[in-house]
Amino acid sequence: MDHREQIVRLVSLLPDGEYIIELPDGRLEKRKSETDWDRVSKMTDAEIAALMADDPDWQEAQSIDWSKAEVVVPANKVPISIRLDPDVLDFFKAAGPGYQKRINAVLRAYMRAQTSKPARSAGTPARAPKPKPKTGT
Repeated sequence: MDHREQIVRLVSLLPDGEYIIELPDGRLEKRKSETDWDRVSKMTDAEIAALMADDPDWQEAQSIDWSKAEVVVPANKVPISIRLDPDVLDFFKAAGPGYQKRINAVLRAYMRAQTSKPARSAGTPARAPKPKPKTGT
């Protein structure tokens, strides 16, 4: 198993102790937890804190105020058909898997720039700005 460090997104926790993650390239992968949960459940908070203090990976995260952390569940995407110029599509695809997410991010940035306040959440529809009247010739 490849243990190189990479940022992944947790997609689902399964009841059998397995979980599904989304890799940076957009692939989904099912993994089995390597945590000995029976051992953890028998430990006291002090024992867990002592083990965390000895973990070099935890040192960077110790100063974070986790009481203000929020779980953010992304909204379900709506499948649509959209017509794009070939060069635009090629541009987004050239960066590799995940091009639809990048297109969505660009559209979200445009939406936020056009509205007076950001949308409340990823799933909250925002009103499109009114088109400006045409002037001139």
